[in-house]
Amino acid sequence: MHISPTYSSRFIASSSSPPPPPPSRVHRFPSSSTPTSTSPRSLCFSASIGSAPPSLAFSRRRSAPVNFRARIRNSASVIERFRRKISNMASENAFKSILTGLPKPGGGEFGKYYSLPALNDPRIDKLPYSIRILLESAIRNCDNFQVTKDDVEKIIDWENTSPKQVEIPFKPARVLLQDFTGVPAVVDLACMRDAMNRLGSDSNKINPLVPVDLVIDHSVQVDVAKSVNAVQSNMELEFQRNKERFGFLKWGSTAFHNMLVVPPGSGIVHQVNLEYLGRVVFNTNGILYPDSVVGTDSHTTMIDGLGVAGWGVGGIEAEAAMLGQPMSMVLPGVVGFRLSGKLQNGVTATDLVLTVTQMLRKHGVVGKFVEFYGGGMSELSLADRATIANMSPEYGATMGFFPVDHVTLQYLKLTGRSDETVAMIEAYLRANNMFVDYDEPQKEKVYSSCLELDLADVEPCVSGPKRPHDRVPLREMKADWQSCLDSKVGFKGFKVPKEVQGKVVKFSYHGQPAELKHGSVVIAAITSCTNTSNPSVMLGAALVAKKACELGIEVKPWVKTSLAPGSGVVTKYLLKSGLQKYLNQQGFHIVGYGCTTCIGNSGDLDDSVSAAISDNDIVAAAVLSGNRNFEGRVHPLTRANYLASPPLVVAYALAGTVNIDFAKEPIGIAKDGKSVYFKDIWPSNEEIAEVVQSSVLPDMFKSTYEAITKGNPMWNTLSVPASTLYSWDPKSTYIHEPPYFKDMTMAPPGSHGVKDAYCLLNFGDSITTDHISPAGSIHKDSPAAKYLLEHWVDRRDFNSYGSRRGNDEVMARGTFANIRIVNKLLKGEVGPKTIHIPTGEKLYAFDAAMRYKADGHDTIILAGAEYGSGSSRDWAAKGPMLLGVKAVIAKSFERIHRSNLVGMGIIPLCFKAGEDAETLGLTGHERYTIDLPSSISEMRPGQDVVVVTDTGKSFTCTARFDTEVELAYFDHGGILPFVIRNLINSTQ
Repeated sequence: MHISPTYSSRFIASSSSPPPPPPSRVHRFPSSSTPTSTSPRSLCFSASIGSAPPSLAFSRRRSAPVNFRARIRNSASVIERFRRKISNMASENAFKSILTGLPKPGGGEFGKYYSLPALNDPRIDKLPYSIRILLESAIRNCDNFQVTKDDVEKIIDWENTSPKQVEIPFKPARVLLQDFTGVPAVVDLACMRDAMNRLGSDSNKINPLVPVDLVIDHSVQVDVAKSVNAVQSNMELEFQRNKERFGFLKWGSTAFHNMLVVPPGSGIVHQVNLEYLGRVVFNTNGILYPDSVVGTDSHTTMIDGLGVAGWGVGGIEAEAAMLGQPMSMVLPGVVGFRLSGKLQNGVTATDLVLTVTQMLRKHGVVGKFVEFYGGGMSELSLADRATIANMSPEYGATMGFFPVDHVTLQYLKLTGRSDETVAMIEAYLRANNMFVDYDEPQKEKVYSSCLELDLADVEPCVSGPKRPHDRVPLREMKADWQSCLDSKVGFKGFKVPKEVQGKVVKFSYHGQPAELKHGSVVIAAITSCTNTSNPSVMLGAALVAKKACELGIEVKPWVKTSLAPGSGVVTKYLLKSGLQKYLNQQGFHIVGYGCTTCIGNSGDLDDSVSAAISDNDIVAAAVLSGNRNFEGRVHPLTRANYLASPPLVVAYALAGTVNIDFAKEPIGIAKDGKSVYFKDIWPSNEEIAEVVQSSVLPDMFKSTYEAITKGNPMWNTLSVPASTLYSWDPKSTYIHEPPYFKDMTMAPPGSHGVKDAYCLLNFGDSITTDHISPAGSIHKDSPAAKYLLEHWVDRRDFNSYGSRRGNDEVMARGTFANIRIVNKLLKGEVGPKTIHIPTGEKLYAFDAAMRYKADGHDTIILAGAEYGSGSSRDWAAKGPMLLGVKAVIAKSFERIHRSNLVGMGIIPLCFKAGEDAETLGLTGHERYTIDLPSSISEMRPGQDVVVVTDTGKSFTCTARFDTEVELAYFDHGGILPFVIRNLINSTQ
């Protein structure tokens, strides 16, 4: 299964079509009349031996391991041939001879492990640490069927094989979900149980075979801010809106084995993963092995800072992984990133990650692993490392990996892991050559390419106004803002006429005089997993607030300020330090524990502020300590959105504008009448370190996570049925049975092309998953709003698209509903509409799609480069499928989104190098025919496909089915139908 990370480019240009499979494994889909030597390994299911270690303070229901057989074609002879092969396979591991005991210092042993040193292969010593994790997994799972000795050899010979983009299998130890992506995943699992039932099979076979952790963290909104009661008020509103969703997830935690649900109010998924769920090393039934995880949030990579291999996948792929489907991935290149020196005074980890993001994005690391090393590592705390790892999607890498060293072990102890657990982790990693000890001579590693950064060269910066990799040094911010006002509309421009750039809009805010200008800050949010896991920047922000309070300057009341910590630990150390009261005084009260502003859950602005912005066309700004700032994501009315460190968020909130030169212009006037400058409120590194040392204590982590599984009163009172099949409520606007499997039979639909399809939308570059499937507010005039009103949902209860991902009716209507989306068919008009080609009518994208479907017409989408970038949102693929989209033709795709399209049966095609819709003269008014072979056995990964239009134009594209496994998914109509058929066949 191709959910992996590792193409030579994440946004793969059409010039670099995937190479054919290596000669060592020739994949061909056999027919009943042709013999084959194909290994069916990559199309088989298997149970993982991974499960939660006993030391974790929760228990899981577990199902017995299931051995699944693969069926590529619906042919009795093929099935029988596979069964005979399976029955003849030895069940023992091909590397059992290197299974070695790991002794405890005081006698006895921790367990046994597959020893890499026992292979006596000098090539292993040169492997990057991140590749050693892939190697260990292949060795541990090697049965010469699902994982072969040839796969192991490819990884050992990484230096020579990685440039060839060979395919390998990988089995993650666990799967991580958050509720926005977790709800549709559990909906699909429940729906798959129904499908199994209808097809006469055992529905209880639909169960996670690896540990699944689901953290409810994306539902809280900043409805109430600047109040000591904000947390309780927002949680009450969260439960009012999401009672159905939460009840459904609580049902899932009891109906499915091996699934832990962490209740709302506990923290952000990635911080909970870092502080609590991350194992680093598993000890399962006496077998030791490295922790690894795939998650349905692209920032799952944050765990890489802890030395755990993890990356984001789409929800569709995660579901298949839960059910034991092996992952087929391309062996990645690894970029070595050497760090030296030390950060200067006043420079934060956020400044560092924005610098690293820009460097790596420029270097080109898309689809690769990045591995950090060097003398500068000792200067970075684990939280600093996690900050850098978190933003891997922003610089394009699959992982930003920090191997385990003494800093990691110290963090594990700080966060409450037991001494015995930490001793076991260190002993195992040292014994298996996966531990870095900087006190010892370092053996030279081989990397695909290398970069170097002297930490002393990092300077304060922000990123924006519309993309996370558009870094702006703080000293250049005022000039950059002026350039943005002048420049044409785009990623770095708003095209505000010179004569109105200085406009001042005066209005009344709750009876007080107020004013806004272009660049005025209306949202200032300390939020997101990127930074709230890092005590140095959180306490640094509190110190800025304290110094401002002491000088007598405060944030203007019309700026919506908020603080959403990643876990309860943050609250404990802010209170311990005595600094929370200063944040409160500046309006940064804690509003909840979850992903708020960064995901678009910023809540409404005050009506007076909204009117001042809308009525006067003000380019208002948001400043947030998040990792995403795409247009339309944070709030519909903040057209400029800047990523900044938490201390800078407070500073910009105090200034009230992004149009300021902090080095020259005052932030405000002190109570003594003197001007207050940036330098007057900025804490030194020593001040921050002192308060971190005295305020962040191990007992805080222990007490927080001992309570996490006890839930909260609102969660605990949710009543859920005991049935293992879900009782769908047809009146529910949150949880709805999707139509994916209603007409499913055991016969796969097979390969199919597209004939005379209309173009639903014609896009340019950088269309993100936020554009395709927004997660924020539901616009009052949208098709989704119309649907909800028809179902008696009041406007104030619309909630967000993200919260309604369990309802396909809402999400299909929300597809392409972003109010900032640009569709070339509208000739410059911005918004979620399109042209219905046969009639020329301007309709919402959903309404146009439904008309095409009603008339029996297929549709396609034309797009530019980086199509589907951003969050790994499964609905960005599910939605187009439900709209009837059969193919997307783009210059390049984001890695996960392309996989998701395949997973939903949509054909991804890339224009050839140097070509796109414009160079080919395509307007989107044509009808498109895509000619594919009628038999999947006649297709191969990356083959050329001819597209013909009704105007007589034809052009050649690359079919972006990148592995034989993906071709199998396409043959079955998607990943999940493939899984169901194989589960049923496994018992026949």
